[in-house]
Amino acid sequence: MTKLSVNINKIATLRNARGGNVPDVIQAAINIERFGADGITVHPRPDERHIRYSDVIELKKVVTTELNIEGYPSLSFLKLIEEVRPHQVTLVPDPPDVLTSNAGWNTNRYGSFLKEIVSGLKELNCRVSLFIDPVPDMIEKAAITGTHRVELYTEAYASEYHTDQHKAIKSYLEAANVALSSGLELNAGHDLNLQNLTFFARMIPGLKEVSIGHALISDALYMGLAETISHYKRCLTEM
Repeated sequence: MTKLSVNINKIATLRNARGGNVPDVIQAAINIERFGADGITVHPRPDERHIRYSDVIELKKVVTTELNIEGYPSLSFLKLIEEVRPHQVTLVPDPPDVLTSNAGWNTNRYGSFLKEIVSGLKELNCRVSLFIDPVPDMIEKAAITGTHRVELYTEAYASEYHTDQHKAIKSYLEAANVALSSGLELNAGHDLNLQNLTFFARMIPGLKEVSIGHALISDALYMGLAETISHYKRCLTEM
């Protein structure tokens, strides 16, 4: 079954809006696991506008499923990874000022750079995933870096889903087949939600994990975290 990793950045954004420690990000992560999530995802950024580096260190102490840390492989990020040694590191090509991840790696241009980074992360016994667009050539080049997985960037799928589901999934299905034939495992994330998740998970072969934050935390405002996580998990089993 495809695993659900919950991105808790938005919980940290709410906390930071007022200062202090309400809501408590660490307690939220504990509860999210207790409610059935298969992992916790965080994406610390240099300005710490949501998840802070100190949060990541504390999360490592309490997460009992899998901790996935996303980020651009800057020196400070890599130092954090070396200290925390999460189960998975998802490398993204975000510049420091970007609002949210909005493109995958150009593995033609950055292949050599990524190969060196991936090698170092493997020495820390971290599983490595590269955030990538559903482009066969980029995925084939990703395999050359030695990464364990690629995370398909699903914004384009989510944008087109309500217009034409089968057209929306077409490039992702092709990308998934290329990844699997290249020896890569598959993750996916960005703008997946209760409306489009079941179809995506049903159609994409070998999907190991989805990482969902904004939509899930927004849904939890109406349904509560426990009920929301139950709904998302059901999307991944009704296949």
